[in-house]
Amino acid sequence: MRVEAAELYTLRMPLKFRFETSFGVQTERELLLLVLKGEGVEGYGEGVMTPLPLFREETLAGARDLLVRALLPAVLGQDFDSPEALARALAPFRGNRMAKAMVEMAFWDLWARALGVPLYRLLGGVRREVPVGVSLGIQESVEQTVELVGRYLSEGYRRIKLKIKPGWDLAVVRAVREAFPEAPLTVDANSAYRLSDYRVFQALDAYGLEYVEQPLHFEDLADHARLQARIQTPICLDESVVSKETARAALEADAARVINVKVARVGGHGEAKKIAELAEAFGVPVWMGGMLETGVGRAHAIHAATLPNYRLPGDTSSASRYWEVDLVNEPLEAREGLMPVPEGPGIGVTLNEEALARYRLERTELRSGV
Repeated sequence: MRVEAAELYTLRMPLKFRFETSFGVQTERELLLLVLKGEGVEGYGEGVMTPLPLFREETLAGARDLLVRALLPAVLGQDFDSPEALARALAPFRGNRMAKAMVEMAFWDLWARALGVPLYRLLGGVRREVPVGVSLGIQESVEQTVELVGRYLSEGYRRIKLKIKPGWDLAVVRAVREAFPEAPLTVDANSAYRLSDYRVFQALDAYGLEYVEQPLHFEDLADHARLQARIQTPICLDESVVSKETARAALEADAARVINVKVARVGGHGEAKKIAELAEAFGVPVWMGGMLETGVGRAHAIHAATLPNYRLPGDTSSASRYWEVDLVNEPLEAREGLMPVPEGPGIGVTLNEEALARYRLERTELRSGV
């Protein structure tokens, strides 16, 4: 498969709601969209890095520069017989997994479209719909949170995740649990706590959470293992796991009894699949996380979540929760907590050209010199 050209877009899209986490507040999403072209077809990849390095180290501006100056020139004009071969061409560039994931994921889509098959079949997926939950940001009041939880449970979502931070934790979890005693419930701290806060998590043990996500510093596996030894609720890691190697270190240390896999966070589908398979060997379930993706990133995530070890509901809830107008034409909507896998070749979605024009800030086209 020859990569003949690329288009790189910078976009800014308004969210339908205010989304607050321990990182801060988002009311819009600035993102990168990559279109790879070759042999009469095109494939899409989405960047999940943010303007500031709040989630991980990568930034949108830095990723854009790296893509234009190094990553795309390394693949343009080249023939690759598989996505793994393309990943090897990017391997000399250290780190920058989110930027490399854009190229790798776009090539997976390109390759699958050229073969005329859905992406999930090439990845080894085993299901045609995946269970999903919702992730709720920090609300203005506990009462508003309880109201939202009730709404999404009534829509059939199979897990509710509450964002927490110091000062917004025990009271909101207690209120939600009292209102919905049987609801599948988790919390996500996005690294907001320290090991010295362990009593908060011991108190959370009383509320029957399925797991507590990323409570401590994203680089500190040792303290996560120490915290796990002090609490009953399983710890789920997100930001801490960026590769098969970091996943193995976390699993061997008992720092993670659940793993949130985000394809773009770990460098693409190839690495995400390795992490899911490694976790399965340890008897640890994984689930598909979300980064406020448009339909491009969401479709990639849905296809990836069809693999066998994605045993817990993920964050790929209905796109209409987030966007008035999505970047893709096909509606990605859950029904009774199940998200259908998009039909058609590749990731099964097409770009909404009107939305692309509306939200575009910048466009760069690159072509092979051969």
